[in-house]
Amino acid sequence: MRDLKPRGFKPKLRRFLLDFDSRLDSTVFLTARWLREYYERFSAFMDRFHVAGWRRWVLVEPLSEGATIGLGGLMVMLALAIPAFRETSDDDWLKKSELAVTFLDRFGNEVGSRGIRHNDAIPLEDYPDHLIKAVLATEDRRFYEHFGIDPSGLARAFSANARAGGVVQGGSSITQQLAKNLFLSNERTIERKVKEAFLAIWLETRLTKNEILKLYLDRAYMGGGAFGVDAAAQYYFNKSARDVTLSEAAMLAGLFKAPTRFAPHVNLPAARARANVVLDNLVEAGMMTEGQVFGARRNPATALDRRDEHIANYYLDFAFDEMKKLVATFPKSLHERVFVVRTGLDVNLQREAENTVESMIRQYGNDYKARQAAAVVLDLDGAVRAMVGGRDYGQSQFNRATDALRQPGSSFKPYVYATALANGFKPTSIVVDAPICLGNWCPQNYSHSFSGSMTLTQAITRSINVIPVRLSVMLGDGNPKIGRAKIIQTAQKMGIRSPLPDSSSLPIGAAEVTVLDHTAGYATFPNLGRAVAPHAILEVRSGNGEVVWRFDRDGKKPEQVIRPQVAMDMNFMMNKVVEEGTARRSILEGIKSAGKTGTTNAYRDAWYVGFTGNYVCGVWFGNDDYAPTNRMTGGSLPAMTWRQIMAYAHQGIEIKNIPGVPAGPTPASPQVAAAAPSNAEAAMRPTMLTKRSIDVLLRVERLMDNATRALAGAPDTQQGAALGAPDTLASAASGARGN
Repeated sequence: MRDLKPRGFKPKLRRFLLDFDSRLDSTVFLTARWLREYYERFSAFMDRFHVAGWRRWVLVEPLSEGATIGLGGLMVMLALAIPAFRETSDDDWLKKSELAVTFLDRFGNEVGSRGIRHNDAIPLEDYPDHLIKAVLATEDRRFYEHFGIDPSGLARAFSANARAGGVVQGGSSITQQLAKNLFLSNERTIERKVKEAFLAIWLETRLTKNEILKLYLDRAYMGGGAFGVDAAAQYYFNKSARDVTLSEAAMLAGLFKAPTRFAPHVNLPAARARANVVLDNLVEAGMMTEGQVFGARRNPATALDRRDEHIANYYLDFAFDEMKKLVATFPKSLHERVFVVRTGLDVNLQREAENTVESMIRQYGNDYKARQAAAVVLDLDGAVRAMVGGRDYGQSQFNRATDALRQPGSSFKPYVYATALANGFKPTSIVVDAPICLGNWCPQNYSHSFSGSMTLTQAITRSINVIPVRLSVMLGDGNPKIGRAKIIQTAQKMGIRSPLPDSSSLPIGAAEVTVLDHTAGYATFPNLGRAVAPHAILEVRSGNGEVVWRFDRDGKKPEQVIRPQVAMDMNFMMNKVVEEGTARRSILEGIKSAGKTGTTNAYRDAWYVGFTGNYVCGVWFGNDDYAPTNRMTGGSLPAMTWRQIMAYAHQGIEIKNIPGVPAGPTPASPQVAAAAPSNAEAAMRPTMLTKRSIDVLLRVERLMDNATRALAGAPDTQQGAALGAPDTLASAASGARGN
């Protein structure tokens, strides 16, 4: 009898696939039949509810469409609300305040403040009735009637704006404005307005109307760095908000709309006109009569004159930006938002730098067609002593020393020569000044001629353009891209933070840098190859006087980026630029210096960056609109300005030598004598303490602070030990003798 059982792998696989196919077909068939039967049963059931005729179109269809649209609307609202409610994730949102910083100069004298002036200690019932009415009449007359959003106010604003053909009236309620102040920014976007609406409703469910009004009066920005009506009253009128008159209350209420435009210390006529509108609102809203506001119209408020021509505003803006970044690095356990910050600012040097820049532009600006300038003076450890960000802070708050990116021209060449020295070249290495082309680009020298063989020292002294380009090729062993990559790496290590795009003209200064970074980069040379971070802040104290940060302890430490011998060789070469080359107008009588001039295409930018054994200073001249100057070079106005600023800076201090530069007399030059006043003719600088003396005094201050805290917290049995501190202070102070 034959065995009919299949043998082998293939028959078994065939039987398995046929079985699987039959089971799959059966399952699909049974599922389709079940679904058809279920659908028929469901249809039969729903037929019981069938409505036809007028009932369908009057009742069923509107309800169905309404339910569909309502469900979709709820989903859209939920999607829009989630980003808004994320803004409330901070549990401390009600107590959160902005940063407030008081700045001191390097000697501990107060020089200004940034951040908020804030006081929310006055209860709502202590505010004058006419102040509350002025705010409500102007900002939200139906504040106590709406739920956070005022539909009638929105309609009224929309109608008024439509009639005027522009935005003349806002529709945001006080609650919406508070939501913006607490959680959002001032950007004018639909997303922000949607978030504002949801957050306003959220606030109405969390707080009472009086609590919302109190927060609004305390947190709104009122111009002049003041937040809240009491801080504004103190700033503008030198009195508490409890004591403001009706005219003053009207002026304060007018600030909510546009505090910068209507600030009385900036534009008093505009502030008074706006206050008169507030008085009109009081009468129109029925909160006061014309007779009650008549006196305020006849006797408008007068604010204090807060203008101060001697505040180093560009410097303080830079220091405040640095402080905001620094606070973000503090431990989360530190909830302090009020700080006292000692900076590296030298007030006298700052004033001299500002006066010098302004004097030079007034004297030579028309001839050279140059209208703007910037300057930075640094200690060799990177502390910024002075900063000029432009001619007039009142006209333009744009800081050209920290934010403007300009081509450095030939002042970029030291980074090229430093890279060459770091890769085996020497100051006496011979290079050839001859035509060279990279693709279709062929660099030209300022003289439009070529000088043949010369040393690297001669090339930088005469500011030859061809040589740095030729060095970029040699550094890459024939591949200029590799050579330029090495140059970019050197410049960035030395302190250039802006992007340096690779281009054939990079070695002669086609990339853009800031004055601050460029000046800090040059500080690497007198520091024997150690790069330093430019900084304004030396010490940070909390509101109760506790030191929370010090640069010498917590700041970025110098980093060795080039060898000391390379730095000394560069100092020697750049000293030749001053004494024998393009920077002769920067010569300081009796003081050795080194530096490099820079001039860009069409004379759009003119630079001089240089240093001594004490300071490094960078100066830029040009125009904000990139208009060409009248053949102004770095060796003219920038070098002359540098000389006058640095001559003042070096009065009354111990002059230090530049490493690698032989000591000896500085050469005299008829050009220098004609270009700028001598050191004796320059403004006299007050007698300065040495750095050692300053360090000792600061140490004494810290010891006294520690002793004071020890006395305050020590029991009677321990006060004897705490009183031993003066002996320590005396020994520390003795170290300052003879300095």
